[in-house]
Amino acid sequence: MASDAVLEFTDENFEQEVIQSGTPVLVDFWAEWCMPCKMLTPTIEELAQDFSGRETVGKVDTDANREVSVKYGINAIPTIIVFKDGEMVKKFVGMTAKQEFADELENLAG
Repeated sequence: MASDAVLEFTDENFEQEVIQSGTPVLVDFWAEWCMPCKMLTPTIEELAQDFSGRETVGKVDTDANREVSVKYGINAIPTIIVFKDGEMVKKFVGMTAKQEFADELENLAG
């Protein structure tokens, strides 16, 4: 994990860190071998910094965390899912512009 602001979510902590979170959570489903995922990493890190203290940003390694990946139907990566109040509110598949993620997070922040 490259940035301290980006959390690491796992099968074990997903329920507590994402579903039970009091703030909106952006989750990047990725894998080490995925080149588009690596290209998206700086964007995810910037979002974590930009929304620090207001929203939570983290990553799930799909290879190491199959249970949560299957539960949310991750069949292509990168997939970014935004959660609020334990519910999936937006799903992005593939390369997406930072502004689209930021707009979604701003909308949820109210």
